[in-house]
Amino acid sequence: MCLAIPARVVAITDGEMAVVDLNGVRKEISLALVEDVAVGDYVIVHVGFALNKLDAAEAEKTLALFAEMGAAVAAADAA
Repeated sequence: MCLAIPARVVAITDGEMAVVDLNGVRKEISLALVEDVAVGDYVIVHVGFALNKLDAAEAEKTLALFAEMGAAVAAADAA
């Protein structure tokens, strides 16, 4: 199973590379598949590539759902 996650762009390192932040974890990714990405934008990231831009509200909603799922799994494991 593959999972693509929203991440916020914190730096553009050159025309086709950027640094993204996901809850404090920073990673350099490729922007080769997406146009017009700027610092502060959210992108969907999969295996080191931004696949598309994402609305900030939708990205935050998705990240909140991931956090909720993680908390539920942690609670189930602790039980």
